[in-house]
Amino acid sequence: MNYKELVKQFNRLLARQSLFLCSLIIRLLPRWCLYSFANFIGTLAYYIAASQRKIALESLKKAFGDELSFPKRVKIAKDSFINIAKSGVEMLFVLESPHLCHDMVTIEGKKHLDEALSKGQGVIAVSAHFGNFPLALTRLKQEGYGVSVILRRMRDDKVEDFLESRRQRVGVSSVYSTPRNACVENSLKALKNNEILFIQLDQNFGTAGIFVNFFGAQAATATGPVVFALRSEATIVPIFVVRNPDDTHRIIIETPLEVEKKDTQEETLQVNTQRITSIIESYIRKYPQEWGWIHRRWKSQK
Repeated sequence: MNYKELVKQFNRLLARQSLFLCSLIIRLLPRWCLYSFANFIGTLAYYIAASQRKIALESLKKAFGDELSFPKRVKIAKDSFINIAKSGVEMLFVLESPHLCHDMVTIEGKKHLDEALSKGQGVIAVSAHFGNFPLALTRLKQEGYGVSVILRRMRDDKVEDFLESRRQRVGVSSVYSTPRNACVENSLKALKNNEILFIQLDQNFGTAGIFVNFFGAQAATATGPVVFALRSEATIVPIFVVRNPDDTHRIIIETPLEVEKKDTQEETLQVNTQRITSIIESYIRKYPQEWGWIHRRWKSQK
């Protein structure tokens, strides 16, 4: 085993043990202490995780350019780190006591979701790594909806098993993005069962994606939501979760997005993936502290 592999294994072990330790601390802390703990963890991470801090500040510069001064970009980056920590603490806390989620999260626009599901073809909920996404999944499941989410399997199997056991506890089904054939099959099965299939469409998708405009620059993006909508006739519904000043949350369900069919499938995928991406961008512009700026969204280039 070479040096780089040793470092990678050590970092995974450190991350795993940190997760398990945080989970233990959260079970022991009184509820009123949780956000102070999260603020401490998030602030510490901002100053310790130099490479992630650099990515966040570079991403903010690329997205906003001269629209935001450097101090404002620093403020957003710090708040983003803190919100990630808050979301992690809340996730661990709620997955241990799911009933507490009901009072923490309100739902706006529920009628849009119900109308879409009344067609019986399922709903493709498009969103982003934005706000406390796992909390939104848990809350919608509590409303009686069938909920599945497409996600990547964690590199650390023990961490994946830990998180998957808790998703199962609250009734959220995992659809793993690989292998691809199984992902497609399980996604279409969820839609056939008239469930909500969540897809977060804000990650760099490399050469397998198409390039659309995101904050004025081309970003490689998956076409999954549009492909699934064409194959299953499911309705695309944008759904986001936003943190309130008092650390409660709002799930915002937008009006359904009708797929615009063009002369070719390539054009159809391009136009509709751009429409979805533009909606995601509009939410990030409105609530920039809610997005995970530590991801290299524009890494792939044409």
